[in-house]
Amino acid sequence: MDSRKSLDEKINIDNNLSNRYIELDPSGYFIIKLDSEENKIILEHFLNNIDEEGCALDPETNEPIKCDSKSKRVSNEVFKGISAKQLGILITEERNDLITRFDHALYLGRELQKAEECLYKKLPYVQD
Repeated sequence: MDSRKSLDEKINIDNNLSNRYIELDPSGYFIIKLDSEENKIILEHFLNNIDEEGCALDPETNEPIKCDSKSKRVSNEVFKGISAKQLGILITEERNDLITRFDHALYLGRELQKAEECLYKKLPYVQD
């Protein structure tokens, strides 16, 4: 298989997998950012509740958390590190109460690796 066809197949598979239904982690979710000045990856953890339909709810208001909301939520905890490995080990071994789902842990590993590459290559990072 030539490399272009292989890349197209990979993109199709990844796009299809990105559109599947996923169950949210009842322990919360993470927002990943880069701090170019400090050369660090910032990992913010937010608490949430999950309703019977699988939607994330703000634990303070019990209102749905909207991705495009202009309101700023306050993070539960903030972690900073210089590598995906450092942060991954921190949130899975040292603080193993923040993730309860294997698919969530795998997703975070992929995203932290992507964020690290963007940080060191001086590229913009957008969380998937």
